[in-house]
Amino acid sequence: MNSEHFLVPPHRILDEKELEAVLKKYNIAVNKLAKIFETDPQAKKLNAKVGQVIEIEREENGRKVKYYRLVVPQQ
Repeated sequence: MNSEHFLVPPHRILDEKELEAVLKKYNIAVNKLAKIFETDPQAKKLNAKVGQVIEIEREENGRKVKYYRLVVPQQ
């Protein structure tokens, strides 16, 4: 899902199969991923739930790079 603002990169929620593939590719546990609060504007826009993983696709030096964030509750 894209934001209306050109500076906000595309965000989307991974499904279970995609998440498994990412965790296997990087040999990492889901709880070791970087975090994003459920109250983050993009997480709210996606209606992301705690425990889901959001993929963020940024363009860096002419290449598309994907980042992953685990949705966590705001403390």
